[in-house]
Amino acid sequence: MAASAFGQPQVHRGFSSRIAIIEANPGARRTRYLEKTMQEAFAAGSRTFVLCCDFDEGGPWSGVASLFLQIFPEIQATRPDLIERHTHELVHILPQLRVSLPGWNATLTDIATDSERVRSYSVDRAFRVVNGLVDLLDNWKSEVEHDIHWTVVCDGLDHAGKMSSHFFSELMRRRGEVLDIHLVASAAPGGGEALRASLNSQTADLLTLDLPEEPKIPLDSGYAAQRAQALETQIGNDDIEKRVHLPELIRLWRQAGRLDKVFRLKLFGLTVYLHLGLYLDAMRYGDGLMQMAAEHASADRELGWRIVMKLLNGFMGTQKIEAGLQLARHAELELAQQVKPAARIELWYLMAMLYARFQKPRDFAMGEEYLERGLIEIEQAHLSAEEYHFQRVFNRNGLAMIRTFQGRYSEALDLCQSGLDLLNSYVGAHKHKLHRSVLIYNAAQVLATIGEHEKALDHYSQAIAMDPNYSEYHNDRGNLLLALGRFEEARADYLKAIELGAPFFEVFTNLGQCYRNLEDFEQAVKAYSRALDIDPGQLLALLGRAQCHEQLGHVEAAMADYDAVIARDANLWEAIASRGVLHYELGNLAASLTNFNRALELAPGQVGLFKNRAIVLSELGRHHEAAHDLETALGLNPSEEERLDLHARLDAIMQKLNADVTT
Repeated sequence: MAASAFGQPQVHRGFSSRIAIIEANPGARRTRYLEKTMQEAFAAGSRTFVLCCDFDEGGPWSGVASLFLQIFPEIQATRPDLIERHTHELVHILPQLRVSLPGWNATLTDIATDSERVRSYSVDRAFRVVNGLVDLLDNWKSEVEHDIHWTVVCDGLDHAGKMSSHFFSELMRRRGEVLDIHLVASAAPGGGEALRASLNSQTADLLTLDLPEEPKIPLDSGYAAQRAQALETQIGNDDIEKRVHLPELIRLWRQAGRLDKVFRLKLFGLTVYLHLGLYLDAMRYGDGLMQMAAEHASADRELGWRIVMKLLNGFMGTQKIEAGLQLARHAELELAQQVKPAARIELWYLMAMLYARFQKPRDFAMGEEYLERGLIEIEQAHLSAEEYHFQRVFNRNGLAMIRTFQGRYSEALDLCQSGLDLLNSYVGAHKHKLHRSVLIYNAAQVLATIGEHEKALDHYSQAIAMDPNYSEYHNDRGNLLLALGRFEEARADYLKAIELGAPFFEVFTNLGQCYRNLEDFEQAVKAYSRALDIDPGQLLALLGRAQCHEQLGHVEAAMADYDAVIARDANLWEAIASRGVLHYELGNLAASLTNFNRALELAPGQVGLFKNRAIVLSELGRHHEAAHDLETALGLNPSEEERLDLHARLDAIMQKLNADVTT
């Protein structure tokens, strides 16, 4: 195809969609084509970015890190407040900024040593980084470059990691139109449709270019080795710099033929990104790692075992439970007797989690069996006193989880409290702070479940005091305060959770619920809208916003939201009934009646539904039917106040019926 992909003269606006996918063989010709396209877009007034998004070239944040590295100095110069607000997200994609941006709200999970790292972040938490990056770009561009069209080329997006792909998908979904951004993504032949799906854009334009395939010319192995060694010398023991240069190091050592070096680097990548909760991307580093260990470190059994443990964590994080169980059973049969007791302690615990926490349905009996095997290993392992007590407490916390799932809350609470007492008695106060906070938090959840609300709040507060930057603790305490009707305190916790970390829809939904209870409906609409911007599929936020629009008299907005709720859940009678009320207020009596009929099919025991339908029927002149609905409502044991109202309405209708008879 000889013509520009964007056409003339508005080359950057020639596509029918804001997303265009170009299928072509990777290589210099495809790169030149994309660069020429960008030159045309630039000449037409667009700001252009050409980003390599291939995972092998840039790791999990390939393309994303390059984009923000280019605009970071501009944001810092014009809106330093945005840098401060989004430091948490920036240090995730540009870890080298941790030195210059120290105030990034590190949690105990972030700073825990390897031996004390009892918690990795959830995959949901990692995706929040994407939410925050989109917000950062939105806030900056909408103010500083609001009138400048952007054309962003993502070369090799079909080979991007999960986080990179998710960022560009969310950027275009949430802000592509508002920020006037056009995305051009390239894919290998046959990869266009899959890329369309990953971008959630079935309307994306797809062009196929017939470009000859160009194999990459590798560096001379000796030269590649020299460059890799020089880079390693420059990095030294700095794990942050090692993470920054990891893709380059892997590429250079691979070209140098040093697969033993590649093996160690892939293990580093697997370890780092598992801890950060980037499980799908981490497992790309784990691909083929066991085979490489057999080839390059066969004598190091402990190292091979460590790889197995990392892969098990990766399978749990990616919800590949059957694959995890297969690997665990293999390790149990083939490897467990070849390693130290500490390694078996870890395996038995992970197997307990696979069975009792992750497998569906959960198998508590197998979970307990492996926890008991772990206890036996702990007793026989000749551990130091501190390590012995820590391992026992950690093991029993697993049992506390099972007891919670079983509804045996008193036992779960005792296990959490006794574990904390043991740590406080036998382990130095400066050690295992993360696990202590987890035990206190787990106890708080159990206490909240059994109705010990004040004790639960106290435990949440203790956990927050130990790990003040962990936003989830503030959100969960806020939820309990909300349930207790302590709305001002709940609001403070939700706002603190928002301040501390990248945005997530749950906290904005909860904040919306809080504002709605405070009858601050305008702020509630804003909070719900933020939640829906992040995740449009949240019914609670959509329903809450509809109700607040209704309270504010925004009839059209409320109707649109109720329609959207019902489109997602046709059996949600509350939304259907509310839509019936709106139709009544607009004078659409037939539509109102249809909605109340449907709501009563779904919830035939609701007094209010019969009363509301009776009102509509009465205005339609169908008094006998209205009277029947009111009599039915009276038979449903209404409150005394409702009973008086129903009798008054029934008397009024009976008077109309008698008047009609007299006439």
